[in-house]
Amino acid sequence: MTTSTGNATPYYFVPAPSRFPATTAFGLLLLIFGATMWINQRDWGMYVCLLGLAVWLITLFQWFWTTAHESERRSYGHKVDLSFRWSMTWFIFSEVLFFGAFFTALWWTHEHSVPMLGNVDNAILWPDFKAAWPSAAPGVTASPSNLVAPFTVMTPFWIPTINTALLLSSAVTVTIAHHLLRANRRALTIAFMWLTIILGACFLGLQGFEYFHAYTELNLKLTSGVYGSTFFMLTGFHGFHVFIGTLMLITITIRLMSGHFTPKRHFGFEGAAWYWHFVDVVWLGLYVFVYWL
Repeated sequence: MTTSTGNATPYYFVPAPSRFPATTAFGLLLLIFGATMWINQRDWGMYVCLLGLAVWLITLFQWFWTTAHESERRSYGHKVDLSFRWSMTWFIFSEVLFFGAFFTALWWTHEHSVPMLGNVDNAILWPDFKAAWPSAAPGVTASPSNLVAPFTVMTPFWIPTINTALLLSSAVTVTIAHHLLRANRRALTIAFMWLTIILGACFLGLQGFEYFHAYTELNLKLTSGVYGSTFFMLTGFHGFHVFIGTLMLITITIRLMSGHFTPKRHFGFEGAAWYWHFVDVVWLGLYVFVYWL
């Protein structure tokens, strides 16, 4: 179903009916249902969860493979390229709203909720509460009901600062790779893309070590009051985005090594780079508001 203008590339491309949306939804259904049963101590839930994950990943691989080959067959013209750009723009905008909600929760807790609980009006409700942030001061975490064990807050030295340097460096390397691709220097483009991937992987490895350190040595956990929940929500959600972005970059690099993309036709590369820069910018906000303030 295409409308051609006489050129090799159609004016607009409409793919044939596909099973991919249905099988993706089915895989997610099995994944969520299995995870729910697994959490509720049903041993068979683990196998259903893994089956759903396998169905979902296989379908995504097939779907992306089909899309890549449609692109390489020049099925996508200017109109499709424009729709891809708008789709990626709105997707990143939706992610901005996600992080905006989490940052707002952190700001509201810091500026309103904690001071309000510590004022005179709430002295009867929580007489021993101390309106301190981070909520790890003596008499804060364990008062009055001993629900939160004492913990040590996370500081910006040194893992978060090293991770900041890693992500900023990766933003530079992916930008250099983009300019090299536009200059048709494919070998150097691939080298800088792998360097970007390595920097992203190092970030994830250091964040995993930071979490291990927080749980085992600082006693900082998801259950460590509002500080622990906001810390792990913001950093964990961002870490998940770094993982997804790294997978995007790996996919794009493999396509580059397969001869895909040209200096003028490479939106797949650009979309992944947009996403990576978004991840970098969000981390700068996290580094300031979570680790410093």
